[in-house]
Amino acid sequence: AAPTVGWAPVALPQADDDTAMRLLELYRHRDPALASALTQGLQLEKVAKGDEMKPKPGTNGVGAMRLVARGAAKLMAADDGPRIGALAFDGWDTHAKEGGLAGRLAQLLGGLDGALAEFESGLGERWRDTVIVVATEFGRTARINGTEGTDHGTGTIALLAGGAVKGGRVISDWPGLKPVNLYQGRDLAPTTDLRAVMKGVLHDQFGLADRVLAESVFPDSRTAKPMQGLVVV
Repeated sequence: AAPTVGWAPVALPQADDDTAMRLLELYRHRDPALASALTQGLQLEKVAKGDEMKPKPGTNGVGAMRLVARGAAKLMAADDGPRIGALAFDGWDTHAKEGGLAGRLAQLLGGLDGALAEFESGLGERWRDTVIVVATEFGRTARINGTEGTDHGTGTIALLAGGAVKGGRVISDWPGLKPVNLYQGRDLAPTTDLRAVMKGVLHDQFGLADRVLAESVFPDSRTAKPMQGLVVV
């Protein structure tokens, strides 16, 4: 199996280089496995961070999105960096005070926009070969609830970005928001299987065969055919 690594910006005070090296020397004699993990972590931190990566006092979730994306872009831009990255951004469960053009949701979308900008600038020339998939677990209800937010729903969207994307399009069978068209009378009706989108990207970007996608990547998903024409090939 291909190796995997994990990284996140550190908000706590950092140990100086001398302390880190002393710990590493101790672990080498007492716990080689821990020494190996610490070595990898120190190497990742060296690549991903810089003075500008230190979280500033009062940094909120929106600012953290940019920090995480900036560090991930640095790691992936390296010649020996990972080819696939997965980032998780929290805070989107807008049951209350969701807002519209201004408010909580608008702030979160601004953070996402900033994270994508960090990827574009941080990847440099590699951006032209990059596909970013922005996806979520579930949608939101079509109607506002009693606390000026929305509850867990069904239909949602996925966004594709990157230099390798055939962009500038909206691909959808729009079901509409009339009450008669809502799923179970409350949600936007889903019309596309998200696995079909992911399969289309993985097939064109990495050359994965349909059988591998249907049996190993997304088990028991033969009915969700890869969406064609999402990536420049």
